[in-house]
Order: sequence, then structure tokens, then C-alpha cells
Amino acid sequence: MPWIYLLAAGALEIVWALAMKQSAGFTRTTPTIIMVLAMFGSFGLLAMAMASLPLGTAYTIWTGIGAVGAFALGVLVLGEALTAQRLLAAGLIVAGIVLMQLSERGGA
Repeated sequence: MPWIYLLAAGALEIVWALAMKQSAGFTRTTPTIIMVLAMFGSFGLLAMAMASLPLGTAYTIWTGIGAVGAFALGVLVLGEALTAQRLLAAGLIVAGIVLMQLSERGGA
């Protein structure tokens, strides 16, 4: 169950990052409210996951999901640049997440 909490927390991190961008510096009410609610949900689920998972593993995976997810939505939804360097950077983050998860299992 902690892994489900962690994945949901990561998904909500993506939501709040996108909502923060859409809030235009907190000048738009609806995206700002969505951002705040998603932040609270994300932090709450992360805390629940951390009750059972190691701090380093949980936090690294949470931030990685948020970073790669925000990057993907930036490209797909906001029309941000998709370059080889940005793809490589996202790939390295994913590789780090995989290695962190493997280390949790004692596989690496």
C-alpha cells in the first residue's frame, strides 16, 4: 500500500506543478486553488508512504515522478521544447528512480 500512496503523491505533484504554472503567479483563482489542494494531498500521501518506506527512497521517487511528469506535461500540454538534451535529462531521472527502487529491494 505505501507504493500506491507514493505513486498517487507523485501524480498529485505533477498536478500542482501544472496548476502553479497555470496560476500565472497566483493571479488566477481556480488554478491556485487546485494547486493548493493538490499540494496538501501530495504531501499527505507522501507522509503516509514514508511511514513504511525509507526516506531517501520515498523522497527520490516522489520528486522524480513530479519532475519527469511535469517535463512531459510541459512538452505535451504547454508546447515546451523537446530536445535531445531534455530527453536525456529526463531519462537519467527515470534511471535514478529505477536504481533507487532496485536498491530498496536489494537488487542493485
